Amino acid sequence: MNTMLSLEKLNPGDNAIINEIKSNGVDHGVLMEMGLISGTSVQLIKFAPLGDPLEIKVRGYHLSIRKSDAKSILVEKQ
Repeated sequence: MNTMLSLEKLNPGDNAIINEIKSNGVDHGVLMEMGLISGTSVQLIKFAPLGDPLEIKVRGYHLSIRKSDAKSILVEKQ
């Protein structure tokens, strides 16, 4: 059974599919430009030592995003 949660709730090594991005305005466009769109597969690689930012793998490259941005990305854990 797949569960819906925000990206920052994943554990390192978890894979998920982006379902929705809840941010508005500029942040939404920037996230989309980085390849974070609905239906895209992501993997949480690791958290920084203090927990922010977090590193994800999306579309074959590694990307660091703020935890506040990750909270607005809803994913379906695989």
